[in-house]
Amino acid sequence: MASTAYPFKIILGSKSKARREILEQMGYEFTIMTADIDEKAIRKEKPEDLVMALAEAKADAIISKLQIADIQVNDSEPTLLISADTVVVYEGMVREKPSSKEEARRYMKDYSGSKASTVSSVLVTNLQTGFRKGEWDKVEILFDEIPDETIDKLIEEGAVLGVAGGLIIEHPLILPLVKEVVGTTDSVMGLPKAVAERLISESL
Repeated sequence: MASTAYPFKIILGSKSKARREILEQMGYEFTIMTADIDEKAIRKEKPEDLVMALAEAKADAIISKLQIADIQVNDSEPTLLISADTVVVYEGMVREKPSSKEEARRYMKDYSGSKASTVSSVLVTNLQTGFRKGEWDKVEILFDEIPDETIDKLIEEGAVLGVAGGLIIEHPLILPLVKEVVGTTDSVMGLPKAVAERLISESL
């Protein structure tokens, strides 16, 4: 698990707990920096274009932060900045984080006995060379009926309010109600491991 095994440093440009956990599972050590951007100001018609544009905006904001703070990253070993974004697509409509408990409740009621997709982007920027590459990944999730009591508990707990589309498939209350996942759970959680691994190796 030690970072000494890797001749490079990683900055995770995200405050997402799930992304942090996934990167830890992949065996990397990293520092965290967050981007203060107005996500609503960035709009694209296609969800794939939107998640890529948001990941790029986050990376640009973090690079600006590093420059303002005069933090030197071009030392003897490369530093890779990983930024990402995820949206939920339901009946062709893009869903980001719920703006209220009522919206989160409506989202979850929609998923009950139905299906939704997630589109997640990963963007890796090599801060030493300037090389940047990104990709998106799509997953479809089919749900059994979600009881109202389960929705109430999830909203009371609050975690669903901080994630795209109010959708958390790894939660112990939701996991038994997931009928099928076409794709990987880590992608739904916001960081598709296989894509991230490939982009890291291509960026070095």
